[in-house]
Amino acid sequence: MSPAEITCTKCMAPWPRERFNAADFLACPSCRRSLRVEVFPAFLREPARGQTGENVVGEGESACFYHPHKRAAVPCEACGRFLCALCDCELNGQHLCPTCLETGKKKGKLRSLQNHRMLYDNAALALAVLPLLIFYFTIVTAPMALYLSIRHWNTPSSLIPRTKMRFVLAILLASLQIVGWLVGVYFLCRYVF
Repeated sequence: MSPAEITCTKCMAPWPRERFNAADFLACPSCRRSLRVEVFPAFLREPARGQTGENVVGEGESACFYHPHKRAAVPCEACGRFLCALCDCELNGQHLCPTCLETGKKKGKLRSLQNHRMLYDNAALALAVLPLLIFYFTIVTAPMALYLSIRHWNTPSSLIPRTKMRFVLAILLASLQIVGWLVGVYFLCRYVF
């Protein structure tokens, strides 16, 4: 697409090249509609002669398994398929095709590929809050919540950054539950025995 092919959205008149990437809205020379046209600098550049933008397979060269018209760059280290630069997925210095990457993700063979994380802060908070409905379970779940909170304080919580507030709440609630049990056992032992 050449710059002359960009037209006004209302009257379809060609938009002048000198009006590209203007700071303000400008009036169309034909219909006077206010428009602002922004294009990438590469759009304004003329393509080099003989440059097609993609590697075309020549005589005696290997083609990509997924793109037969593109020249192969590397073989997949898992299945041996030839891959172009677009299909080459590099993971820890290993070249894999998209199919092998997906299969390795599903089967868990690629240990270094993280596609999910355990949210220990949510688990600790759930162990501290949910048993409050049936208080007697807190004798077991409160220490578990406290352990999870302290043990996984520095574990990466999520692929998206999160605060430590859930851990703080879990530690607070679990500590209060444990203190409540200790006070209850103390008064039970003091008045019964």
